[in-house]
Amino acid sequence: MNLLRKLLFPFAILYGLITSIRNFLFDKGVLKSYSFDLPIIAVGNLSVGGTGKTPQIEYLIRLLSDKYKVATLSRGYKRQSKGFILADANSNAATIGDEPFQFFQKFPSIQVAVDADRKNGIEQLLSQTEKPEIILLDDAFQHRKVKAGFYILLTSYGDLYSDDFMLPTGNLRESRSGADRANVIIVTKCPFNLSFEEQDDIRKRLKLSKGQELYFTFIAYDNCIYGENRKIKVEEVQYAAKVLVAGIAKPEPFFSYLQNSNDVYLSFPDHHNFTDKDILEIKNLAQNNIIITTEKDYVRLKGSLPNEQLFYLSIQSSFISGSENFNKTILDYVGTSTRNR
Repeated sequence: MNLLRKLLFPFAILYGLITSIRNFLFDKGVLKSYSFDLPIIAVGNLSVGGTGKTPQIEYLIRLLSDKYKVATLSRGYKRQSKGFILADANSNAATIGDEPFQFFQKFPSIQVAVDADRKNGIEQLLSQTEKPEIILLDDAFQHRKVKAGFYILLTSYGDLYSDDFMLPTGNLRESRSGADRANVIIVTKCPFNLSFEEQDDIRKRLKLSKGQELYFTFIAYDNCIYGENRKIKVEEVQYAAKVLVAGIAKPEPFFSYLQNSNDVYLSFPDHHNFTDKDILEIKNLAQNNIIITTEKDYVRLKGSLPNEQLFYLSIQSSFISGSENFNKTILDYVGTSTRNR
Protein backbone atom coordinates (compact mmCIF):
# COMPACT_ATOMS: atom_id res chain seq x y z
CA MET A 1 0.00 0.00 0.00
CA ASN A 2 1.57 3.31 -1.04
CA LEU A 3 1.90 6.35 1.19
CA LEU A 4 -0.86 8.34 -0.53
CA ARG A 5 -3.37 5.56 0.04
CA LYS A 6 -2.40 5.41 3.70
CA LEU A 7 -2.91 9.17 4.02
CA LEU A 8 -6.38 8.79 2.52
CA PHE A 9 -7.46 6.34 5.24
CA PRO A 10 -9.93 8.83 6.86
CA PHE A 11 -11.74 9.05 3.53
CA ALA A 12 -11.89 5.25 3.41
CA ILE A 13 -13.63 5.29 6.80
CA LEU A 14 -16.10 7.88 5.52
CA TYR A 15 -16.73 5.97 2.29
CA GLY A 16 -17.27 2.76 4.22
CA LEU A 17 -19.78 4.51 6.50
CA ILE A 18 -21.73 5.87 3.52
CA THR A 19 -21.92 2.49 1.77
CA SER A 20 -22.88 0.74 5.01
CA ILE A 21 -25.75 3.19 5.60
CA ARG A 22 -26.90 2.67 2.01
CA ASN A 23 -26.90 -1.11 2.41
CA PHE A 24 -28.70 -0.82 5.77
CA LEU A 25 -31.46 1.28 4.14
CA PHE A 26 -31.90 -1.31 1.39
CA ASP A 27 -31.89 -4.17 3.90
CA LYS A 28 -34.63 -2.47 5.96
CA GLY A 29 -36.72 -1.56 2.92
CA VAL A 30 -36.32 2.20 3.34
CA LEU A 31 -34.71 2.22 -0.10
CA LYS A 32 -36.73 0.01 -2.41
CA SER A 33 -35.38 -3.03 -4.24
CA TYR A 34 -37.35 -4.40 -7.19
CA SER A 35 -37.85 -8.08 -7.91
CA PHE A 36 -38.88 -9.60 -11.22
CA ASP A 37 -40.80 -12.72 -12.17
CA LEU A 38 -37.93 -14.63 -13.76
CA PRO A 39 -34.55 -16.02 -12.64
CA ILE A 40 -31.92 -13.29 -12.33
CA ILE A 41 -28.31 -14.16 -11.54
CA ALA A 42 -26.00 -11.30 -10.53
CA VAL A 43 -22.24 -11.73 -10.93
CA GLY A 44 -19.97 -9.18 -9.29
CA ASN A 45 -17.31 -8.43 -6.72
CA LEU A 46 -16.59 -6.25 -3.72
CA SER A 47 -13.44 -4.72 -5.18
CA VAL A 48 -12.53 -2.69 -8.21
CA GLY A 49 -10.26 -4.32 -10.77
CA GLY A 50 -10.35 -7.54 -12.70
CA THR A 51 -11.69 -10.57 -10.86
CA GLY A 52 -12.71 -12.53 -13.96
CA LYS A 53 -16.36 -11.55 -14.34
CA THR A 54 -16.37 -11.95 -18.13
CA PRO A 55 -15.22 -15.60 -18.23
CA GLN A 56 -17.64 -16.40 -15.39
CA ILE A 57 -20.56 -14.87 -17.30
CA GLU A 58 -19.49 -16.87 -20.35
CA TYR A 59 -19.41 -20.03 -18.23
CA LEU A 60 -23.03 -19.40 -17.21
CA ILE A 61 -24.05 -18.70 -20.81
CA ARG A 62 -22.61 -22.04 -21.92
CA LEU A 63 -24.33 -23.80 -19.01
CA LEU A 64 -27.77 -22.29 -19.60
CA SER A 65 -28.23 -21.18 -23.19
CA ASP A 66 -28.97 -24.65 -24.62
CA LYS A 67 -31.99 -24.98 -22.32
CA TYR A 68 -33.23 -21.43 -21.79
CA LYS A 69 -33.52 -18.08 -23.53
CA VAL A 70 -30.68 -16.16 -21.91
CA ALA A 71 -30.01 -12.42 -21.82
CA THR A 72 -27.02 -10.59 -20.40
CA LEU A 73 -27.34 -7.08 -19.02
CA SER A 74 -24.26 -4.91 -18.43
CA ARG A 75 -23.70 -1.20 -17.97
CA GLY A 76 -21.43 -1.15 -21.03
CA TYR A 77 -18.39 0.38 -19.37
CA LYS A 78 -16.73 3.15 -21.44
CA ARG A 79 -19.25 2.87 -24.28
CA GLN A 80 -19.91 5.96 -26.37
CA SER A 81 -23.68 5.84 -25.90
CA LYS A 82 -26.28 6.20 -23.17
CA GLY A 83 -29.45 4.50 -22.04
CA PHE A 84 -30.77 1.07 -22.96
CA ILE A 85 -29.40 -0.65 -26.06
CA LEU A 86 -30.19 -4.16 -27.24
CA ALA A 87 -27.30 -5.40 -29.37
CA ASP A 88 -28.00 -5.94 -33.06
CA ALA A 89 -26.13 -6.12 -36.35
CA ASN A 90 -25.23 -2.42 -36.09
CA SER A 91 -23.65 -2.74 -32.64
CA ASN A 92 -19.93 -2.53 -31.95
CA ALA A 93 -17.58 -2.11 -29.01
CA ALA A 94 -18.03 1.67 -29.08
CA THR A 95 -21.82 1.54 -28.83
CA ILE A 96 -22.27 -1.22 -26.24
CA GLY A 97 -18.81 -1.72 -24.66
CA ASP A 98 -16.12 -4.29 -25.30
CA GLU A 99 -17.30 -7.09 -23.02
CA PRO A 100 -20.99 -7.00 -24.10
CA PHE A 101 -19.86 -6.91 -27.73
CA GLN A 102 -17.69 -9.94 -27.02
CA PHE A 103 -20.77 -11.77 -25.65
CA PHE A 104 -22.77 -10.70 -28.71
CA GLN A 105 -20.21 -12.03 -31.17
CA LYS A 106 -19.52 -15.30 -29.36
CA PHE A 107 -23.07 -16.28 -28.45
CA PRO A 108 -25.47 -15.34 -31.28
CA SER A 109 -28.37 -17.23 -29.68
CA ILE A 110 -28.61 -14.94 -26.64
CA GLN A 111 -29.78 -11.37 -26.14
CA VAL A 112 -27.13 -8.85 -25.08
CA ALA A 113 -28.23 -5.55 -23.57
CA VAL A 114 -26.61 -2.60 -21.83
CA ASP A 115 -28.07 -0.07 -19.44
CA ALA A 116 -26.51 1.66 -16.44
CA ASP A 117 -29.98 1.55 -14.83
CA ARG A 118 -30.37 -2.20 -14.31
CA LYS A 119 -34.04 -1.91 -13.33
CA ASN A 120 -34.87 -0.10 -16.55
CA GLY A 121 -32.72 -2.53 -18.52
CA ILE A 122 -34.64 -5.53 -17.17
CA GLU A 123 -37.98 -3.84 -17.87
CA GLN A 124 -36.87 -3.09 -21.42
CA LEU A 125 -35.76 -6.68 -21.98
CA LEU A 126 -39.10 -7.97 -20.71
CA SER A 127 -40.93 -5.64 -23.09
CA GLN A 128 -39.30 -7.27 -26.13
CA THR A 129 -41.28 -9.60 -28.37
CA GLU A 130 -38.74 -12.32 -27.58
CA LYS A 131 -38.61 -12.23 -23.79
CA PRO A 132 -35.65 -13.83 -22.01
CA GLU A 133 -36.25 -16.64 -19.54
CA ILE A 134 -33.06 -15.85 -17.57
CA ILE A 135 -31.12 -12.61 -17.14
CA LEU A 136 -27.45 -12.57 -16.18
CA LEU A 137 -26.46 -9.27 -14.55
CA ASP A 138 -22.83 -8.45 -15.21
CA ASP A 139 -20.97 -6.49 -12.48
CA ALA A 140 -24.13 -5.83 -10.49
CA PHE A 141 -23.35 -6.89 -6.92
CA GLN A 142 -23.71 -3.30 -5.65
CA HIS A 143 -26.86 -2.55 -7.69
CA ARG A 144 -29.26 -2.94 -4.79
CA LYS A 145 -32.13 -1.31 -6.68
CA VAL A 146 -32.63 -4.70 -8.33
CA LYS A 147 -32.99 -7.74 -6.10
CA ALA A 148 -31.55 -10.68 -7.99
CA GLY A 149 -32.63 -14.18 -7.11
CA PHE A 150 -29.08 -15.50 -6.99
CA TYR A 151 -25.75 -13.78 -6.30
CA ILE A 152 -22.28 -14.96 -7.32
CA LEU A 153 -19.41 -13.06 -5.71
CA LEU A 154 -15.93 -13.24 -7.22
CA THR A 155 -12.67 -12.54 -5.43
CA SER A 156 -9.18 -12.96 -6.89
CA TYR A 157 -6.65 -15.38 -5.47
CA GLY A 158 -3.87 -13.33 -3.90
CA ASP A 159 -6.18 -10.32 -3.59
CA LEU A 160 -8.99 -11.60 -1.38
CA TYR A 161 -11.63 -9.14 -0.19
CA SER A 162 -10.98 -10.39 3.35
CA ASP A 163 -7.48 -8.89 3.17
CA ASP A 164 -8.50 -5.60 1.54
CA PHE A 165 -9.61 -2.13 2.71
CA MET A 166 -12.24 0.35 1.60
CA LEU A 167 -11.54 2.79 -1.21
CA PRO A 168 -9.42 4.90 -1.53
CA THR A 169 -7.01 3.21 0.90
CA GLY A 170 -7.80 -0.20 -0.55
CA ASN A 171 -9.92 -1.44 -3.44
CA LEU A 172 -13.21 -2.39 -1.76
CA ARG A 173 -16.38 -0.80 -3.09
CA GLU A 174 -18.23 -1.71 0.10
CA SER A 175 -17.58 -3.37 3.43
CA ARG A 176 -16.48 -6.99 3.57
CA SER A 177 -19.82 -7.76 5.23
CA GLY A 178 -21.43 -7.26 1.83
CA ALA A 179 -20.21 -10.76 1.00
CA ASP A 180 -23.05 -12.07 3.19
CA ARG A 181 -25.47 -11.36 0.31
CA ALA A 182 -23.75 -13.93 -1.91
CA ASN A 183 -25.16 -17.40 -2.47
CA VAL A 184 -21.90 -18.57 -4.01
CA ILE A 185 -18.36 -17.20 -3.61
CA ILE A 186 -15.74 -18.05 -6.23
CA VAL A 187 -12.03 -17.50 -5.73
CA THR A 188 -10.81 -16.81 -9.27
CA LYS A 189 -7.42 -16.86 -11.01
CA CYS A 190 -6.05 -19.56 -8.73
CA PRO A 191 -3.06 -21.76 -9.56
CA PHE A 192 -4.55 -24.81 -11.27
CA ASN A 193 -2.82 -27.05 -8.70
CA LEU A 194 -4.00 -25.16 -5.61
CA SER A 195 -3.67 -27.56 -2.69
CA PHE A 196 -6.53 -28.66 -0.43
CA GLU A 197 -4.64 -27.17 2.51
CA GLU A 198 -4.51 -23.73 0.90
CA GLN A 199 -8.15 -23.97 -0.14
CA ASP A 200 -9.07 -24.70 3.46
CA ASP A 201 -6.96 -21.75 4.65
CA ILE A 202 -8.74 -19.41 2.23
CA ARG A 203 -12.11 -20.75 3.36
CA LYS A 204 -11.25 -19.84 6.95
CA ARG A 205 -10.03 -16.36 5.97
CA LEU A 206 -13.22 -15.60 4.02
CA LYS A 207 -15.43 -16.58 6.98
CA LEU A 208 -18.37 -17.80 4.95
CA SER A 209 -21.92 -17.35 6.20
CA LYS A 210 -24.20 -20.31 6.76
CA GLY A 211 -25.36 -21.89 3.52
CA GLN A 212 -22.79 -20.18 1.28
CA GLU A 213 -20.91 -22.35 -1.20
CA LEU A 214 -17.23 -21.75 -2.03
CA TYR A 215 -15.45 -22.72 -5.25
CA PHE A 216 -11.99 -22.20 -6.74
CA THR A 217 -11.36 -21.53 -10.42
CA PHE A 218 -8.37 -20.92 -12.66
CA ILE A 219 -7.99 -19.28 -16.04
CA ALA A 220 -7.63 -21.87 -18.78
CA TYR A 221 -5.90 -20.50 -21.86
CA ASP A 222 -6.75 -21.84 -25.30
CA ASN A 223 -4.07 -23.79 -27.13
CA CYS A 224 -4.76 -21.76 -30.28
CA ILE A 225 -4.86 -18.10 -31.23
CA TYR A 226 -7.64 -16.89 -33.53
CA GLY A 227 -7.73 -14.37 -36.34
CA GLU A 228 -10.36 -13.23 -38.81
CA ASN A 229 -10.07 -16.29 -41.05
CA ARG A 230 -7.68 -18.72 -39.39
CA LYS A 231 -6.32 -20.13 -36.18
CA ILE A 232 -2.77 -21.04 -35.21
CA LYS A 233 -1.56 -23.34 -32.45
CA VAL A 234 0.15 -21.44 -29.64
CA GLU A 235 3.13 -23.79 -29.84
CA GLU A 236 3.72 -22.63 -33.42
CA VAL A 237 4.06 -18.97 -32.40
CA GLN A 238 5.55 -19.41 -28.94
CA TYR A 239 9.09 -18.68 -30.09
CA ALA A 240 8.29 -16.43 -33.05
CA ALA A 241 8.84 -12.68 -32.84
CA LYS A 242 5.52 -11.00 -32.09
CA VAL A 243 3.82 -8.07 -30.40
CA LEU A 244 1.62 -8.76 -27.37
CA VAL A 245 -1.05 -6.15 -26.59
CA ALA A 246 -3.26 -6.10 -23.51
CA GLY A 247 -5.70 -3.51 -22.20
CA ILE A 248 -6.89 -5.49 -19.19
CA ALA A 249 -6.39 -5.43 -15.43
CA LYS A 250 -3.45 -7.61 -14.35
CA PRO A 251 -2.20 -8.73 -17.81
CA GLU A 252 0.89 -10.56 -16.50
CA PRO A 253 -0.55 -14.11 -16.87
CA PHE A 254 -1.54 -13.34 -20.47
CA PHE A 255 1.99 -12.17 -21.27
CA SER A 256 3.69 -15.04 -19.47
CA TYR A 257 1.60 -17.67 -21.29
CA LEU A 258 2.79 -16.41 -24.69
CA GLN A 259 6.09 -14.79 -23.84
CA ASN A 260 9.34 -15.06 -25.70
CA SER A 261 12.47 -13.04 -25.05
CA ASN A 262 12.11 -11.48 -28.51
CA ASP A 263 8.55 -10.30 -27.95
CA VAL A 264 7.42 -6.72 -27.55
CA TYR A 265 4.88 -6.08 -24.79
CA LEU A 266 2.37 -3.25 -24.77
CA SER A 267 0.19 -2.86 -21.69
CA PHE A 268 -2.69 -0.38 -21.54
CA PRO A 269 -5.27 0.42 -18.83
CA ASP A 270 -8.33 -1.81 -18.49
CA HIS A 271 -11.00 -1.13 -21.15
CA HIS A 272 -8.57 1.15 -22.98
CA ASN A 273 -9.92 2.97 -26.03
CA PHE A 274 -7.10 2.67 -28.55
CA THR A 275 -6.19 5.97 -30.19
CA ASP A 276 -4.73 6.54 -33.65
CA LYS A 277 -1.37 7.07 -31.94
CA ASP A 278 -1.68 3.70 -30.18
CA ILE A 279 -2.54 1.96 -33.44
CA LEU A 280 0.42 3.55 -35.22
CA GLU A 281 2.75 2.48 -32.41
CA ILE A 282 1.52 -1.12 -32.60
CA LYS A 283 1.96 -1.19 -36.39
CA ASN A 284 5.47 0.26 -36.20
CA LEU A 285 6.53 -2.23 -33.55
CA ALA A 286 4.96 -5.20 -35.31
CA GLN A 287 6.17 -4.51 -38.87
CA ASN A 288 5.36 -7.89 -40.50
CA ASN A 289 5.15 -9.88 -37.25
CA ILE A 290 1.91 -11.14 -35.77
CA ILE A 291 0.03 -9.21 -33.09
CA ILE A 292 -1.67 -11.16 -30.31
CA THR A 293 -4.12 -9.51 -27.96
CA THR A 294 -6.83 -10.50 -25.51
CA GLU A 295 -10.30 -11.37 -26.72
CA LYS A 296 -11.70 -8.24 -25.08
CA ASP A 297 -9.15 -6.02 -26.80
CA TYR A 298 -9.61 -7.79 -30.12
CA VAL A 299 -13.16 -6.50 -30.52
CA ARG A 300 -11.80 -2.93 -30.26
CA LEU A 301 -8.69 -3.42 -32.39
CA LYS A 302 -10.35 -5.36 -35.19
CA GLY A 303 -10.57 -3.20 -38.29
CA SER A 304 -7.77 -0.90 -37.14
CA LEU A 305 -4.95 -3.39 -37.62
CA PRO A 306 -4.27 -5.74 -40.57
CA ASN A 307 -6.50 -8.83 -40.36
CA GLU A 308 -3.68 -11.12 -41.44
CA GLN A 309 -1.55 -9.99 -38.47
CA LEU A 310 -4.10 -9.61 -35.68
CA PHE A 311 -5.01 -12.57 -33.43
CA TYR A 312 -6.52 -13.07 -29.99
CA LEU A 313 -6.07 -15.63 -27.24
CA SER A 314 -9.29 -17.02 -25.80
CA ILE A 315 -9.73 -17.93 -22.12
CA GLN A 316 -12.27 -19.82 -20.05
CA SER A 317 -13.02 -20.12 -16.36
CA SER A 318 -12.36 -23.67 -15.15
CA PHE A 319 -13.17 -25.15 -11.75
CA ILE A 320 -10.38 -26.84 -9.81
CA SER A 321 -13.07 -29.14 -8.41
CA GLY A 322 -16.78 -29.17 -7.74
CA SER A 323 -17.99 -27.98 -11.15
CA GLU A 324 -20.78 -30.57 -11.16
CA ASN A 325 -22.06 -29.31 -7.82
CA PHE A 326 -21.85 -25.68 -8.97
CA ASN A 327 -23.74 -26.51 -12.18
CA LYS A 328 -26.42 -28.32 -10.17
CA THR A 329 -26.79 -25.36 -7.81
CA ILE A 330 -27.34 -22.98 -10.72
CA LEU A 331 -29.65 -25.31 -12.66
CA ASP A 332 -31.69 -26.07 -9.53
CA TYR A 333 -32.16 -22.34 -8.85
CA VAL A 334 -33.15 -21.62 -12.45
CA GLY A 335 -35.43 -24.64 -12.68
CA THR A 336 -37.22 -23.86 -9.43
CA SER A 337 -37.60 -20.18 -10.31
CA THR A 338 -38.91 -21.02 -13.77
CA ARG A 339 -41.47 -23.46 -12.36
CA ASN A 340 -42.57 -20.88 -9.79
CA ARG A 341 -43.46 -18.53 -12.62
